[in-house]
Amino acid sequence: MKRAKIIVHCLVQNEGRFIWYAINSVSPFVDKMMVWDMSSIDGTDQMIQTIKSDKLEFKKVLPGTLDGLTIERQKMLESTPPEYTWIMILDGDEIWPEKSIKIVTDFAKSHSEYESIVVRTNNLVGDIYHRLPESSGRYALARHRGHLALRLMNRELIKGLHVNLPHGTQGFFDSNNVLVQDRNPKKIKFFDVTYHHATHLTRSGSISGDNEVSKRKQKLKFELGEKIPRKEIPEIFFETKRPKIIPSVIEKASLLFWLVSTIQTPLRRLKRKLINSPAGY
Repeated sequence: MKRAKIIVHCLVQNEGRFIWYAINSVSPFVDKMMVWDMSSIDGTDQMIQTIKSDKLEFKKVLPGTLDGLTIERQKMLESTPPEYTWIMILDGDEIWPEKSIKIVTDFAKSHSEYESIVVRTNNLVGDIYHRLPESSGRYALARHRGHLALRLMNRELIKGLHVNLPHGTQGFFDSNNVLVQDRNPKKIKFFDVTYHHATHLTRSGSISGDNEVSKRKQKLKFELGEKIPRKEIPEIFFETKRPKIIPSVIEKASLLFWLVSTIQTPLRRLKRKLINSPAGY
């Protein structure tokens, strides 16, 4: 059987704290990476360019807006060479453990009869060692519910694959405008593995960098999390041979974070019980 190729789409803006870790956690396991930077002001572009790999295609595009994110993702689809079967979505704050990314990519390369792949996410709170409880996850994908993400799509089987709707409700659709995750459930592969998603942490190397990104402020979260098993923490976080401009992210959450979270957590969890909020933000 012909080995299917995987290309990564990584669209970023002011992801200075995590982008180097995100790219390096995935690069050894895929065939190509398209990394487009939406005019970051925090040195994200410089950090990306410290990565010397023939797989990496780096490009600067216009600054990010809610509609602009959708437009640029669609341009990435249209710019993808035809020889790549699988498109993998990687955000600048998504870092994979070696075991998880190997399981998923090994399967994709040898199982091109599937249309998409769904995995779990560790939605971080406070630091890289704690996550929101699975019970707080609102996504329903591949007959599972929780903190889930559709991360690989087969562009050969999903005809007319395209992106639509603004960031926050953005999705990938087929030629009939059916969401990829709503297509044939038998063609969706679910893996009970995780990657780290730093969506609720500070992601830019500067306050102004985070403030530049649409809806970034409202995603910063103060909440007591559960401890993540050591085997689920990506090894790349502890890499000592990294360029000097790459920040360390292994420090634990501050005392202030824990104090504020102790107050806010009961209120947040009560709200989740009383209000059934939709997925997205």
